Amino acid sequence: MKSNGKEIKRIAVFTSGGDAPGMNAALRAVVRTAAYYDLHVYGILRGYEGMIDGDFILMEKRDVGNIMHRGGTVLKTARSERFMTPEGRKSAYESLRAYDIDACIAIGGNGTFTGATVFTEEYGVPFIGIPGTIDNDLYGTDYTIGFDTAVNTAIQAADKIRDTAESHNRLFFIEVMGRNSGLIALNTAIGAGAGYALIPEKETTIEELVDMLRIAAKRKKLFNLIVVAEGNKTGGAQQVAEEVRKRLDLFDIRVTVIGHMQRGGAPTFHDRVLASRLGQAAVEGLLEGKRNVMVGYVDNKIKFTPLKDAISKVKPPNEQLLRIAEMLAI
Repeated sequence: MKSNGKEIKRIAVFTSGGDAPGMNAALRAVVRTAAYYDLHVYGILRGYEGMIDGDFILMEKRDVGNIMHRGGTVLKTARSERFMTPEGRKSAYESLRAYDIDACIAIGGNGTFTGATVFTEEYGVPFIGIPGTIDNDLYGTDYTIGFDTAVNTAIQAADKIRDTAESHNRLFFIEVMGRNSGLIALNTAIGAGAGYALIPEKETTIEELVDMLRIAAKRKKLFNLIVVAEGNKTGGAQQVAEEVRKRLDLFDIRVTVIGHMQRGGAPTFHDRVLASRLGQAAVEGLLEGKRNVMVGYVDNKIKFTPLKDAISKVKPPNEQLLRIAEMLAI
């Protein structure tokens, strides 16, 4: 089993950045696939921080039993400012050498893969990335691990809010995660039957929103749910609500920020299976000689995309979903 002429015997796997439901399922798939091919696997605790500190643990099949259903990540995660420095990356490389690591599998998102790209350019360590982020904002995959669970959590919260919205003449602004991507907000709006979605990719002015709400009031629509991505260009839910309140006195306006609840909880069936497929494909990709790529899921097939493309190319919102959200809110 060789990668670019070097035999792969030992791999390291770690989770980095924001946690996402399904990361443990991906870890389980990596460890057990590696065991199938008689590879040694080391888990790195706390992402790049643990790599710098040499915080490695040998992992075998039994070590990943009974973790698939758990949210978060058993390897822990962290954001590492030290890894952003040349000195930090040098220490990380020395740790990998101390454990004779031949290649790394990184489970994370944009920041994780950006660090891997810089690191492999400097030291030539083969990397394969597994997309684990609730935002689903990485180019080269239809879905990222954790996205489905996050949307389901947001929809469940919106359903509960609807109960009180239907009991009063209230307008609820529900803020969901998504600093640069509105995919959680867009899918939540459709799934929860919301009246509108405010997302970073499509700028909507306060005046346009107010006009839409006036039309809803004329139709005697007694409640409204507006889903707002935290990275919406006109502001978060609280800011948008304040601006609407200044212009419109037809509704009793309330704000709910779902927040980090979206990151937690047991992963859905979709995230568990997706994570298992991507984890297995990452190990086999290394053995087939692939390096510095992200393993993704496109049109129901495994696809490998260069890490540079995964983090630099924009993944636009689905135009059909935008049309559906507008049409079904009538």
